Amino acid sequence: MTIPTEVLYYCRPGFEPDLAAELAEKAGMLGWEGQTMFDTNSGFVRFQTAGDEPANGLHRALPLASLVFARQSLVALPPLSLSRDDRLSPIIEQVVASGWNFESLWQETPDTNDGKALAGLAKALNRPLESLLKKRKALRRKAGGRRLHILWRAGDQVQLGMSFPGNRSETPGGIRRLRFPHAAPSRSTLKLEEAWHEFVPRDDWDERLAQGMQAADLGAAPGGWTWQLVQRGMHVYAIDNGPMDKGLMATGLVEHLKADGFVWEPPYRLDWLVCDIVDKPSRVVTMVERWLVRRWCHEAIFNLKLPMKQRWREVATCLERLDDALKQAGVTAEIACRHLYHDREEVTVHVRLRE
Repeated sequence: MTIPTEVLYYCRPGFEPDLAAELAEKAGMLGWEGQTMFDTNSGFVRFQTAGDEPANGLHRALPLASLVFARQSLVALPPLSLSRDDRLSPIIEQVVASGWNFESLWQETPDTNDGKALAGLAKALNRPLESLLKKRKALRRKAGGRRLHILWRAGDQVQLGMSFPGNRSETPGGIRRLRFPHAAPSRSTLKLEEAWHEFVPRDDWDERLAQGMQAADLGAAPGGWTWQLVQRGMHVYAIDNGPMDKGLMATGLVEHLKADGFVWEPPYRLDWLVCDIVDKPSRVVTMVERWLVRRWCHEAIFNLKLPMKQRWREVATCLERLDDALKQAGVTAEIACRHLYHDREEVTVHVRLRE
C-alpha cells in the first residue's frame, strides 16, 4: 500500500512563497519537519514530510481554517506523469495501490490561464474515470465522505489528493465564486460577502447578521461594504470624506459622516465594525485594537493591505500583535485570517469577542 507523505495546498497564483513560508513556520512549531516545493505562479504548494512520515497527521494538526494563504488542503500521493495515449491507467493504478476509497471525485486545475485550458480535458475524462474507479471499488457510496481530487498540472501531469469532511473547502479549487450584485456601488462588495461566508456559519446569519443591528463602515465610500450591511437590514455609520452612493443614502439606513476612520469613535457599542481602508497594516491593526479593547463592537471584519515582499511575516506580526493586545486587556476573542478569492494584495481578518 502506498502511504501518502505529502500535503498539497492550493493558493492564489503568485502567493506560493507566502504560503510556503507559512507552512514551514507552522509545521515547524508543531514539530513537523519537511520541505516545501512550488513553482512560481503555479497556484499550489507541496509539503513533503521528512523521513517519509505519513502526512495524515500533519493534515489533521494543521487544519485548513488555521491557514491564511491556503485555499484547499489535501493529503497527496506523488505526482504522476501520464502517457497521452493512456492517461487513465496510471491514475487508476495509483489509486488502487494507495488503498484509498471515496464517495466522490473532483477534477481540478490551478487557477491560472494554463490551468483553465485543461478544463475540457478533465471534463472529457470524468465519466470513464468514474466508471473505472467504481469497477475497482474505490469510488463507492459509503466512504466516510472522503473525496478524491485530481489536480491537472499539465495535459500529461497530475497529482492525486484526498480530502476529508470538516477539514477542506467545499468549493472546487477552494474558490467561492459569487455573483456581483449590480445594485452595489463597487465590486469590493464581494469581499465582505465572501468574508461572511467564510467566517460566519450560514446557520448563524439570522442571529449574527440580523435586521436592526448597528454597524460602522470605516473608509466606506462609495459604499460597497455598506451595501452588504444594508441588505441585511442593518443601520450603518458610513465614515469617509468621499461621496456615498445616492441609492444607499436613499434607504434611510445609512448615516454618512465625513470624518477620519482612524479617529472616529462610535456613540455607543455597535454590533459590527467593517473596514477596507487602504493603509499600512500596522496602522489598521492599531485602530482595530482600540475598538476591540474598548469593546466598541461585538464583531469586526477588516482587510490588511500586504507589502510586496515578506507578506506572511507581515500578516503573522499583525495577528500576533492583535492577539497580545487583547489578552493584555483581558479581552477574550476568536481571531481568524484568510486570503479570500475576492481579495488580491490583501488578507481579511475576522474577530469575534467572547463575553
